[in-house]
Amino acid sequence: MASGIFALLDDIATLMDDVSVMSKVAAKKTAGILGDDLAVNAEKASGFVSDRELPVLWAITKGSLLNKIIILPVAFLLSAFVPIAVTIILIFGGLYLAYEGAEKVYEYFVPHHHENKVDLDEKLSKDEILKREKVKVKSAIVTDFILSVEIIIIALGTVEGSPITTQIVVVTIIALLATVGVYGIVALIVRMDEFGYKLIDLNEETDSFSDKVGRMLVNALPLVIKALGFIGTIALFLVSGGIFAHKIDFFHHILPESIPSFIQEFIFGLVIGFVVLVILSLAKKIFKK
Repeated sequence: MASGIFALLDDIATLMDDVSVMSKVAAKKTAGILGDDLAVNAEKASGFVSDRELPVLWAITKGSLLNKIIILPVAFLLSAFVPIAVTIILIFGGLYLAYEGAEKVYEYFVPHHHENKVDLDEKLSKDEILKREKVKVKSAIVTDFILSVEIIIIALGTVEGSPITTQIVVVTIIALLATVGVYGIVALIVRMDEFGYKLIDLNEETDSFSDKVGRMLVNALPLVIKALGFIGTIALFLVSGGIFAHKIDFFHHILPESIPSFIQEFIFGLVIGFVVLVILSLAKKIFKK
């Protein structure tokens, strides 16, 4: 009886050790896409009336958790019964990420017309504000769904070949960490300017230490969001290029081995992203005609 209990405890310890190691690997692999997820959600959670930012962010967070609840069981079933499907989804996801990165680069160097965004202000009625909030929240949740699929599939790819129990625990940890970590940081970012204004109003002096820190936080918010967008774009190419390099044998022999792997992955992501961008742009023009 005692030996059975000790054997069980040993199995649990081994499982937790495997989970710990695999979780670190999965976290590193998904860190790039989490950066893009953070930048996208920081942008989508801003632009609301000050006292509505956190309620809106909470609504998006609940939608993100629901996305994970939907995606996780499907991903585990595919991994258990149709493992090739995970690789296929991963490659298609890589194409999407590379395309998204290429589109951002293209928009930066070749700006084109966008529909004017209407900002929420206090002149709007409560119903109008809530209606526009729902539209923006829905858009954020849809974007989160796509990114969540990629995060979960990439995490699942890192534990490929491990026991199903290890896969479930590791990928679930990464999925929850993605939601809690990303939206926790987003909450801090979108409230940065509000905290800055409170520091400025802390006293009647005009050049106190709190005023300087407050102005720094207010001015830093748009810079932080832009920096996250830049980092996220680089991450899109690295993550997608890594998928192509590791899942498609053809890419193993294209570039010299002397080139560092992260540069190779960036090149793969960049080139394939623009190829997909050109193909989709031509397809759109053909269908319009």
